[in-house]
Amino acid sequence: MQIRWLRSIGLLAAAWCVMTFTHEGGHIVGGWLGGATLRDAELGPWRLPYSIHEPDPRPLLTLWSGPILGAIVPLAAAAAIRRNWAWFIAYFCLLANGSYLAAAWISGDRFLDTPQLLAAGAWPASILLYIVVTVVIGYWGFRRALLAVLRGTADRAHCTGRGDERRDEA
Repeated sequence: MQIRWLRSIGLLAAAWCVMTFTHEGGHIVGGWLGGATLRDAELGPWRLPYSIHEPDPRPLLTLWSGPILGAIVPLAAAAAIRRNWAWFIAYFCLLANGSYLAAAWISGDRFLDTPQLLAAGAWPASILLYIVVTVVIGYWGFRRALLAVLRGTADRAHCTGRGDERRDEA
């Protein structure tokens, strides 16, 4: 049983690293696609990652790319890998991105994504929709994946939700 808890802690650490890297990497990719100039960036997971783009001709593209790619990239990877541990990481990223936008909205800190999205002209309803979808799906999926890890089935193919599990053919 202790090994399962240790595995869960290790997966949480990995999920945090994946989430911070894909979220902030999304801002960098979005800024690049929108013609922004990257002035400074910190991608290390040991502190709050950031990227500063100046000038940024399309700030909404830069800002939305973080939470969108921060959710889509891990989900796409999990779909390709098809293992419960990968879904654990992907659903954590989904839940964390939505929770971050919600917490940033509540805090109002002008350096966080949600106040910057609002200042750049994002519709509050679009942010709220992103938060609701990612938190609901992320919570549901993360809870399921966490239970699979705690049961020791993290190396198996992802559960289909019908009580059976798909197994890869060797």
